[in-house]
Amino acid sequence: MTSDDLDILRALSDAAAKAILPHFRTSMDVQDKRLKGVFDPVTVADRAAEQAMRSVIAERFPDDGVLGEEFGRTEGKSGSKRLWVLDPIDGTRGFICGLPTWGVLAGLLNAGEPQLGMMHQPYVGETFVGDGQTSLLLRGEEKHKLKASACATIAEARLATTSPALFSTEQKKAYDALEKSSRMVRYGTDCYAYALLAAGHIDLVVEAGLNAYDIMPLVPIIEGAGGVVTTWTGEPASNGGAILAASTPALHQAAMAMLSA
Repeated sequence: MTSDDLDILRALSDAAAKAILPHFRTSMDVQDKRLKGVFDPVTVADRAAEQAMRSVIAERFPDDGVLGEEFGRTEGKSGSKRLWVLDPIDGTRGFICGLPTWGVLAGLLNAGEPQLGMMHQPYVGETFVGDGQTSLLLRGEEKHKLKASACATIAEARLATTSPALFSTEQKKAYDALEKSSRMVRYGTDCYAYALLAAGHIDLVVEAGLNAYDIMPLVPIIEGAGGVVTTWTGEPASNGGAILAASTPALHQAAMAMLSA
């Protein structure tokens, strides 16, 4: 990962943090933007953080396109193959409950391929970054290389998912079988679960119904730490959908066989 890569990711994380932290654990207004029956919250912090990151990108890379959760897609200038993918607060439900399990996500696609990714938790002070080859945990001026665990069997796996309620009826049957076969499970971790998989503390993450901005920025971090992330059927994860991340290829194959059975 180059110094320029780290510089832009730090700039994005700093801009988002300045927009978000004044609102965290305050009595802010929460709006419901649901299109279906499930509560889908958004706050002033979500919108301010995305605008702040968009401003950084517009200043440094005016030709690049941007896809963000709150303000949609802005096409890049003709000929540009670069698209920034932003989720200003992944885990807004946790954010409005005062839990520090949310994160700022920013990633870069180049010609459709994940090139850079960042998950930043400004309240805790952790930033996870990756370029598909190397992944790092940044804490202040400290840099620690990330390495996914060597777990190869479901029976030994530490599993995480945001909520089993987010699975369809058929997906939940497959997920329940996987959970029962795993060593332990944790709920409610949102994007943090994928970062902790890259750091070697979680072995499996299984989710469904993700959008591109929920997962694309995490792909270079997971892969750079030696992990594997795809859809449940083995397709590239960057477009979202039902997602399976694992610490090793062997564990990924075993979990995918159960989920796609």
